[in-house]
Amino acid sequence: MECCLSHQEQMLENKLKGLDNPYRETHKRVFKILESIENLTPSIDIQRALYFTKSMQETEGEHLTLRWAKALYNIAENIDVYIDDDNLLCGRAGAQGRYGILYPELDGDFLDLALKELPNRESSPFTISQADADVVVHEIAPYWKGKTYHEALNKAFAPETHALTYNDPDGLHSRYIVNETSSFRSCLQWVHDYEVILKRGFGGIRKEMQEKLDALDPLSPVDNVEKKPFIEAIILVCDAVILWANRHAALAEQKASEEKDPVRKAELREMARICSKVPEHPAETFYEAVQSQWFTQMFSRLEQKTGTIVSNGRMDQYLYPYYEKDVEAGTMDEVKAMELIECMFVSMAQFIDLYISPQGGDFNEGYAHWEAVTIGGQTKDGLDATNELSYLFLRSKREFPHHYPDLAARIHARAPQRFLAEIAETIKEGSGFPKLINDEEVIPLHLAKGAKFSEIYDYAISGCAEIRMPNRDTYTSGCPYINFAAAVEMVLYNGKMLKYGDRQLAPATGDPCLFETFDDFLAAYTVQHRNLLKHGFAQEVSVIKLRKDHFAAPLADAMHALCRKHCIDIHQPDVPEGIDLGYFEVIGFGTVVDSLAAIKKLVFEDKKLTMQQVIDACKADFKGYEDVQALLKTAPCYGNNDPYADEIGKYVDALSVEFAEKYQDELGVHLDVRYVPFTSHVPFGRVVSATPNGRVAWYPLSDGSSASHGADKNGPTAILMSNYTTKNFNHRERAARLVNIKFTPKCLEGEEGTRKLVDLIRAYCDLRLWHIQFNVINAETLIKAQQHPEQYRNLIVRIAGYSAYFCDLSKDLQDDLIARTAHETI
Repeated sequence: MECCLSHQEQMLENKLKGLDNPYRETHKRVFKILESIENLTPSIDIQRALYFTKSMQETEGEHLTLRWAKALYNIAENIDVYIDDDNLLCGRAGAQGRYGILYPELDGDFLDLALKELPNRESSPFTISQADADVVVHEIAPYWKGKTYHEALNKAFAPETHALTYNDPDGLHSRYIVNETSSFRSCLQWVHDYEVILKRGFGGIRKEMQEKLDALDPLSPVDNVEKKPFIEAIILVCDAVILWANRHAALAEQKASEEKDPVRKAELREMARICSKVPEHPAETFYEAVQSQWFTQMFSRLEQKTGTIVSNGRMDQYLYPYYEKDVEAGTMDEVKAMELIECMFVSMAQFIDLYISPQGGDFNEGYAHWEAVTIGGQTKDGLDATNELSYLFLRSKREFPHHYPDLAARIHARAPQRFLAEIAETIKEGSGFPKLINDEEVIPLHLAKGAKFSEIYDYAISGCAEIRMPNRDTYTSGCPYINFAAAVEMVLYNGKMLKYGDRQLAPATGDPCLFETFDDFLAAYTVQHRNLLKHGFAQEVSVIKLRKDHFAAPLADAMHALCRKHCIDIHQPDVPEGIDLGYFEVIGFGTVVDSLAAIKKLVFEDKKLTMQQVIDACKADFKGYEDVQALLKTAPCYGNNDPYADEIGKYVDALSVEFAEKYQDELGVHLDVRYVPFTSHVPFGRVVSATPNGRVAWYPLSDGSSASHGADKNGPTAILMSNYTTKNFNHRERAARLVNIKFTPKCLEGEEGTRKLVDLIRAYCDLRLWHIQFNVINAETLIKAQQHPEQYRNLIVRIAGYSAYFCDLSKDLQDDLIARTAHETI
């Protein structure tokens, strides 16, 4: 087959030949900014942690939401503010360059220990100055020891749950069997109602809450003890954001007075004017709206560490009225609008979501980020929502040479052909954008969970593959990740795992060599599967109970209609009228299905192998048993539209959805089945020995609801069909399924390639699958980048709901990407 390169690959090859990027001339400003920070190792800025801690020391015993607001005000008043050279927007949460910030309320108990490891860890290292490290060790960390949520959670788990969760008594290292995720993020992924700020400003929110404060009953115990401090917190956090913006306005005015270049002087004067107006007051122009949104988004990062960063919502919807008005007035065009939003994007690229805990780093390799911009979809009335900004964001992704922001497109049955074609062209560029979310699955499923049409029609993508209804969603607790490939191993070794020796981690389900039928083996697997679910749900009982006493989010409350209405913080477990949408994560689905299929076919039906032969081969990691491994790999596999494997997959899925249906009401939330691993299938694989599908020991597990590595041999449509036939559509206890598909550029070449990809997207939509994303790249490019990283520093690949630089990934994850099947036909 003739060699064919994606656009991204061609650009990289041109760069190696000394040729310039053709988009540099039309994107001069952002190229200049980007090149000043690109490939720098991020540094840690401690100011947020320091001023947050100092305030919390002074407010012990007060209402938690008010304490948080006071801490945010202290940050807004004292943290350094910056205006980056050449940028048209103001606002950052730390020092100039690439940076991360600390959240000691999460990890203060081991923050001093972690700082020693961060500069040297293999994946996603950070630097910190000795002076700042000393402040962390001597001034910040000591206050939090004994007070953190992580410590409380570690003590709360029963011994048998603790044994499946942590690998040490202090809970610093995960066992990667039933993994809790709530201790390395204070909140799940989230989307704010940015539109309320653009239309009313924080001054308008402040006025509303002041009126509520004035209307309280001065003799009511509830009003005085619960509502009054909450309202005061919202008022104070509004003041904090306004103060922070005004400090930027003053700095812009000062820099303007010192600036010699008349063009930059005028830019700084305009920035000063805008920052003194928004986000306190409503935005009136596109520029003001973009700056207001950016201030809001950035200050939310100072507030708390959400899982996967606060996302940007439906930016093509809430910004469009300002864009349309300015275009009609002749003050805005595509070039100016793109420059403004790309100033935001390049500012996003400098904030690196820092994970202190080892498992947090393992889950989010390559400086993971999910500040998703959502485009497309439907209006609140159910009409197609695509507009000119939707296309502008797609164009920017094709021309802007970076993997920020994460771009997500909503697809529905009536999506315009032009929109799908431009999505296909953007995917073909090769950097993994956009990921697609399907209205035809998401909307009816959430109607069944209690959403109104107008709410779910207006959903936004948040995080990896999740969605949020900004004024209806109310669940914030991080949820369990469960290693179901470990359940297969526990059947083979009677409740034990080779990684953990003779420790009895799970119920003894008997010697599998004595099983007479596959039903016996499947019954043992069912026991192990349900046992892991039991402990995952037990974790969540403690998570829900403890978090409300450790976290608050007055800024998020200010932008949530239900929190303002009921005067209750979003982290409280029962926000009236809210919908609590949680999940538990299925890790290793394809590995499990293929292993069960191999046992059924080769041991019990065809009798080509004995159970003892399978166990001996797995224990030996197939060394000396290569013939057994080869035979195991001939069994039917998930991802090929093969009913033999897919029926097993549907049974495995049913185990989870039926458990959720039976027990989630006890938690008072929706805890639904989800297949979105981030990069956790890699560390989860490191604890699972060789499995009966021929996978070698410690190798990554299958990814999301994608097929096992190299197992999908019948093309991408077969992968979609296997996803369709393994879903239990008669249950509503379902959440996202993440599907990764890799194409060779040759497969999608030219107009015919675009047409084929659009047809595949239409098929995905018709099958009501939640999510799909693509890598379009040659394996040879990935191998060359692994061997010569200095030449391919800017190679962008799709991971799991986000894109990252290939060279920032661990070798295990790089190998995982290389091993994914590259489809050459559709």
